[in-house]
Amino acid sequence: MRNLRHALEALRRARRRPTGLRGRLVITFALVAMSASALVAGIGYTLVKTALVNRTERAAVSDVTNTLEQISVPIGALWPGELPPTGEDLSAVHRSLRAPGREVILTYQEAIYSAEHMTVGDVPYELEVRARHRIVSQRAVIDGRTWLVIGTQVQRLARNGAILPTGMTVYVFVSLADEQRILADLREGLAKAGAITLIVGLTGALLSARRVLLPVRRLGLAARALGEGRLDTRLPVHGRDELARLTATFNESASALEKSVTELRSLEAISRRFVADVSHELRTPLAAMTAVTDMLHEEAERLPPEPAKAVRLVLGEIERLRVLVEHLIEASRLDAGTATLRVERVNIADALADCLEVRGWADQVRVNVSEGLAFTLDPRRFDVIVANLVGNALRHGAPPVLLSARGTPNGLEVKVRDHGKGISVEDLPHVFDRFFKAEAGRARSEGSGLGLPIARANAQLHGGTISVRRQDPGTLFTVWLPNA
Repeated sequence: MRNLRHALEALRRARRRPTGLRGRLVITFALVAMSASALVAGIGYTLVKTALVNRTERAAVSDVTNTLEQISVPIGALWPGELPPTGEDLSAVHRSLRAPGREVILTYQEAIYSAEHMTVGDVPYELEVRARHRIVSQRAVIDGRTWLVIGTQVQRLARNGAILPTGMTVYVFVSLADEQRILADLREGLAKAGAITLIVGLTGALLSARRVLLPVRRLGLAARALGEGRLDTRLPVHGRDELARLTATFNESASALEKSVTELRSLEAISRRFVADVSHELRTPLAAMTAVTDMLHEEAERLPPEPAKAVRLVLGEIERLRVLVEHLIEASRLDAGTATLRVERVNIADALADCLEVRGWADQVRVNVSEGLAFTLDPRRFDVIVANLVGNALRHGAPPVLLSARGTPNGLEVKVRDHGKGISVEDLPHVFDRFFKAEAGRARSEGSGLGLPIARANAQLHGGTISVRRQDPGTLFTVWLPNA
């Protein structure tokens, strides 16, 4: 049962954690969905972007190349031999390369035909160097916009069919705004698809977590029911997976636990019944023996020393047996749960004085209690508590024995202290165990080993406690009873 309580407490702590099993499952599903979505979107976006830009670049380079090839014949006709081109020639070339979404810069010696918004300074240096030898292209971001820059030197076709350089350099800026819009739309679509994927993943995670955790929650509730004493708790087994096997194991364990607890309860009931029956059966002969003890005590005074000693020994054992039987009967009632409280308003000073006077201890105990202190309790059981604690101090402690009582905001506090050698540290945790005696030499002492357990049981019946601790010298017992 103790292990079962520990398991239940672990389950409660796990439910209070923000990262319980449900949370971990949802987080895992979400991470997997996000990772998969991001990976697919990233790969798809990269492939589309690369294909789109490469296609645009090839088309633009091809268009510029074709245009230059088409104008190479007029250039050859305009520039026979080594005649330099005129301004009109340069303007004709500039116009032939222009198109919507395209800007052109043409340079020839000192002459520069600039674009509407671009200048020679916008041409990347690497492209300017490479364009001296062949047609090249490069992407560049200018004023926050992406452009494809194509550069090359213009050649002319001579009359003899030879290809000759003209000294003219052309830079064509092709706007990639349309492609950027397409890619932006693609990113937006991929983001929406990723969000939908995440929602689907979280929904699946919640459903899966519910399906997985529902049997676990049922197991937790069933374990809690077992811990509360409902040993007939069982769970239906569905399927053949791990959770089904766990449920079957739980049912088997619950059945074994119910069987064991039932057997223990039966043995405990038999034991209590046996003790109660024996105690009650002993009462009859014990009552007859007790009836003649006074007469035997008087006769012992007139007997020779040896017979008188034997008679006194028998009288002492009869008294010890009487106390033991009374304690056994009281313990049986407490175990059986038949002990009840009959509370009333009691003057504590009078109750303590009566307890000591009846037992002849009034001259052996110092009492410190206010005369007006009153408390609601069961007077008979309170008398049993005080008598056991004071009797224990008188028998096994040393004078002076102090008895004090005071009212607190929460209840009544009663203290009993002796000034003997005290209880050893090893024996201190066991003083309330039944039939425990702190010293081996006390095996034949007057005590039964049941007084302190009965005192504590009566205090607990009031809802209170009894504690014990070592003093220098002696031992201190403290009784606390709550307000009724």
